[in-house]
Amino acid sequence: MNERMKPLHIGGIESPLPIVQGGMGVGISLSGLASAVGRAGGIGIISAAGIGMLEDDFRTDFLRANVRALRREIRAAKAATDSPIGVNIMVALSDSDNLMNVAIEEGADLLFLGAGLPLKAPSKLSVEELRTVRTAFVPIVSSGRAVQVLFRYWAKNYGRVPDAVVVEGPLAGGHLGFTRPQLDDPAFALENLLAGALDAVSVYEKQFDRAIPVIAAGGIYTGADIRRALSLGASGVQMATRFVATDECDAAPAFKEAFVRCTEADLTIIDSPVGLPGRAIRNRFLDDVAAGERRPTRCVWQCLVTCNPAESPYCIAQALTHAKTGDLDDGFAFAGANAHRVDAIVPVAELIDELRSGFASSARTPVGAAAVRETP
Repeated sequence: MNERMKPLHIGGIESPLPIVQGGMGVGISLSGLASAVGRAGGIGIISAAGIGMLEDDFRTDFLRANVRALRREIRAAKAATDSPIGVNIMVALSDSDNLMNVAIEEGADLLFLGAGLPLKAPSKLSVEELRTVRTAFVPIVSSGRAVQVLFRYWAKNYGRVPDAVVVEGPLAGGHLGFTRPQLDDPAFALENLLAGALDAVSVYEKQFDRAIPVIAAGGIYTGADIRRALSLGASGVQMATRFVATDECDAAPAFKEAFVRCTEADLTIIDSPVGLPGRAIRNRFLDDVAAGERRPTRCVWQCLVTCNPAESPYCIAQALTHAKTGDLDDGFAFAGANAHRVDAIVPVAELIDELRSGFASSARTPVGAAAVRETP
């Protein structure tokens, strides 16, 4: 068995390693982290969610602030590495189309589109331009059924389909595309979701005569986990939580330390103000909210279409921004199910070396499908 990871090909883009660093907002994965991952051989991702919230004029002109910040971060990342740089954009953002257009203008190599089905192509592109644009489109979904719906729509309306797809299971951090009962239902284990997505994608690989990589996400933590995911048919993996506790992560030291200190008991499922369950590290802020405390704020931009500011106990964008800057008394950190295993803050290059070593050594260990579900 080849003990080295194979490169990941998405459209005309090649990554030496099949590792995608997951996009983490608000402000957790920006140019610093993305470029470091790129230099280490993976695909680095800038999160566009609330990217301009620390700009001086955000409260008076959030559209301009987000655009300025996104342009700056893409340019900084591309100046720091020749490797592919992607941008993660939540479809549910009220300015998602604007952000997609800016990312394409700035030459982002890939767009990772989640938090809803990206049925609408960027308005900047005509149908003909969409078929030839260099930027690769990679939706993030949580079921094979979603793949079918999305790919059928793109094939019919645009004469093309996305270049790859990320299948995210229930062990991921942040907002989850599942109901609470589904989170512990074996039917929704990552290996089952992956199988459904691979079946759905195979139809369009034949129709368009090209490979469409499926990338596994949610609970991938070690090099052995990467090998197991690839053995089940994935072409790559997406990892987010592991990259928080790195020197180059764009969050404040206090945010990173929250991952080092957290225990398994600290990881909790919350009801987000935007109507979705989410996995986070429990802290006093979340305990106060759970006890009924409200932290009203004036909404200046209606960031998420599904959010009702009048009924929300707090502004999630502000809470996440506070946490990013190290103010965890007024915010909280989203985290994956394996966050309690983080025990140190290390350079990205050292983390990648650990993953490569774990991948190689796991070649001698029998691969089991169930291992993708849990990695205790």
